Amino acid sequence: MRHGYLDIATTPSVMAARERYGSAARWTQAQEPPAPDESVRNLRLGAPEQAFIGERDGFYLASVSETGWPYVQYRGGPAGFLRVIDDRTLGFADFRGNRQYITTGNVQANDRVSLFLMDYAHRHRLKIFGRMRVVDPVDDPALKERLAVPGYAGHIERIVLITVEAFDWNCPQHITPRFTEGELAAALEPVRAEMDGLRQENERLRRALMTGGPAGTP
Repeated sequence: MRHGYLDIATTPSVMAARERYGSAARWTQAQEPPAPDESVRNLRLGAPEQAFIGERDGFYLASVSETGWPYVQYRGGPAGFLRVIDDRTLGFADFRGNRQYITTGNVQANDRVSLFLMDYAHRHRLKIFGRMRVVDPVDDPALKERLAVPGYAGHIERIVLITVEAFDWNCPQHITPRFTEGELAAALEPVRAEMDGLRQENERLRRALMTGGPAGTP
């Protein structure tokens, strides 16, 4: 079964690098032509990918300019602002930012983009190749409503749709764990509960000493 992401990513220069560094044999099978009844892996988002995307509060988006220079930006918002419209399409409401419009301009000339979605806490990384197009909210009010983020302050300037060409999961090696404020709060909740219990016990003992009563007296 061929691997859609590697089909796109593998070029003659990439193959030459694999030969040089000794990993060519490892990836040869994934690049072999498929049998007539064989499908290509990682072209459609499955349940694990859709769930992972829905939990993210940000991702990295790369495009390429007409001069050949890559540009990477970070897109952030409430968890789930990047929506799975179907198993080949992602969408999000693009809010007004610094108004440089580099990504927006780049995709007018070359619609190819790459996304990196990170879960630093669990050391998971999903990378996606896609084609991006920009839709004016005036032209599709229903889509604007579908992608709007309730309660989020910001002016929706554009709607972004990304057709997924292929995706891949990266290995966790070299991903340094990092935690959001919400993830830390959940992890520290048992510690806070224990500290509250210790404070109450300490206060009970302090009062007992002041009154001369037994330590167990409330």
